[in-house]
Amino acid sequence: MESVSRDLVMPDDSNPLRRLSLEQLRRRTSMKWRTYPHDVLPLWVAEMDVPLAEPVAEAITAAVALGDTGYPAGTAYAEALAEFAHKWWGWDGLAVERTAIVPDVMLGIVEMLKLISSPGDPVIVNCPVYPPFYQFVGNLDRPVVEAPLGPDLRIDFAALEDAFRSAGRGSARGTTQSAARGVARGSNRPVYLLCSPHNPTGTVHTAAELTRIAHLAREHGVRVVVDEIHAPIVAAGASFVPFLSVPGAENGLSLMSASKAWNLAGLKAALAIAGPEAADDLARIPEEVSHGPSHVGVIAHTAALRDGGDWLDALLRGLDDNRRLLASLLAEHLPSIGYAPAQGTFLAWLDCRELGLGGDPAEAFLQRGRVALSSGRAFGTGGEGFVRLNLAASPEVITEAVRRMASAAV
Repeated sequence: MESVSRDLVMPDDSNPLRRLSLEQLRRRTSMKWRTYPHDVLPLWVAEMDVPLAEPVAEAITAAVALGDTGYPAGTAYAEALAEFAHKWWGWDGLAVERTAIVPDVMLGIVEMLKLISSPGDPVIVNCPVYPPFYQFVGNLDRPVVEAPLGPDLRIDFAALEDAFRSAGRGSARGTTQSAARGVARGSNRPVYLLCSPHNPTGTVHTAAELTRIAHLAREHGVRVVVDEIHAPIVAAGASFVPFLSVPGAENGLSLMSASKAWNLAGLKAALAIAGPEAADDLARIPEEVSHGPSHVGVIAHTAALRDGGDWLDALLRGLDDNRRLLASLLAEHLPSIGYAPAQGTFLAWLDCRELGLGGDPAEAFLQRGRVALSSGRAFGTGGEGFVRLNLAASPEVITEAVRRMASAAV
């Protein structure tokens, strides 16, 4: 990256996002740093530019020193998550006996859909939404039914209820012709795949919204599976509410992981959690699914949840600063971009439709500005003209990214 300093970070031990220089980050071999050429500033895939939290690094090092690299066993991960849920969310309803270990959140979602639906049964999503929802659900031969978010990027309950009614009748409204044929083959067991907090918008659903979702789902015979991978990452003043904690959600299924909050995507491990009425469903999960997670991953996730709270607090403060910084930079250099700092996740959803860059502004930012962002098109209906920017980087990197984006928009 010839136009900027190789370091491009002012070291600050109090902020995990300012601990590593750009030169250090470029030595990483993960997807974020190996997908694009060296001169591209990568702010796309949901990896964070942070070192491992010290308790996590220590737990991994101790396991390696002991040769503790066998198969996963026990309930330590679930116990740690239950303790974390009590401390951070005031939720005591996470019962260890109603959990199952799965390789990661998306593969866990696949297993939950297999348990409670059949090929051809519709799966409702709130678009724009995390692209793997479409990919994984489609590969399971379940048609996707979209219930778009409202203009405020929150749940549009009229659209959601319409989708529930449609799915309950076995209709494939809004799906492809092949998907429509799939619905006819199904057992009419529709599922609502909820993203909470929502990716890409960062919306944090309220207890009232989640309760309304639970009651609507019961009324229309729709089961709810919720992706809560970003649950620990909320802005100051916002509160995450576990879906299974609200009235009416007793037959729901949740997927949680320490992956996003502590940057552990390469250390595979997640948990499926059942509400009281879904315990029998979860008990039918095939035994071989538990062979997928990494034992070292389980050790790392457990350490993060039990001992990584101080590190997470520092990260959340850094992300709050970055949200404010991005808003300020865009107001100064790209005022035509629509952006409202999100309540959750470390992602920013940017409305670039007024820039005149066409339907895929991410391509223009990449080719003209050498900044890699996620294209809004991949997030389904409502994503055209948007990009998703990863805020889990140093303030200096974000500042340079906006400078490049501004030059590309000229």
